Amino acid sequence: MARKILVLEDEASIRGFIVINLTRAGYTVIEAETGEEALEKLKGNADIRVALLDIMLPGIDGFEVCRRIRATNTRIGIIMLTARSQEMDKVTGLMTGADDYVTKPFSPAELTARVDALYRRSGGAAPEQAGEILQDPFLLNTRNRTLEKNGKRVKLTQVEYAIMKMFMENPGKALSREEILDTVWGRDYFGELKIVDVNIRRLRLKIEDNAQNPTYINTVWGYGYKWGF
Repeated sequence: MARKILVLEDEASIRGFIVINLTRAGYTVIEAETGEEALEKLKGNADIRVALLDIMLPGIDGFEVCRRIRATNTRIGIIMLTARSQEMDKVTGLMTGADDYVTKPFSPAELTARVDALYRRSGGAAPEQAGEILQDPFLLNTRNRTLEKNGKRVKLTQVEYAIMKMFMENPGKALSREEILDTVWGRDYFGELKIVDVNIRRLRLKIEDNAQNPTYINTVWGYGYKWGF
């Protein structure tokens, strides 16, 4: 089966560079030059597993494309491409629902490693064995990769699901940022530890009664996080 990936980039030279390298890595690349075109291409290619979205675009920008995708699709993996190294861009992209970001310029090896890791996380790997983890008020279904809180479905991205699974399999254990990064993003991940913190912040907004005063995901200062009530 074709490993499809969407690349949204308005600069033809950069898009061409990305397409060549991802094609060499075995991906079928669907190209888009504008946010509007990207959303149309996604509608016509439901089997796209990963999307690379440039932030700076004419018309609707990468942040808005990310928001619109996430409004209806939590399974697809999203990587933001940014020419700027400002922290705000990275955090904004992640908080709108992206799983990762890559700052230009980037090497072909870095980009391919990021895409490979996210593709595996977004359902490209073998399905897990059926099972459930129940820790009131949460129920994690490892076959459907879904989470319920008090019987109501919580919409999670695949990365958020993987973090929740790691927490619920290790109740009461302090998990370092490095452990979370290795388990969720993979040992060959090139990125920063900050991506763990931003995803935890996003997850708290979804599962906590009060994200400012969390009950379930507790911070272990200077180390990482602990799942415990």
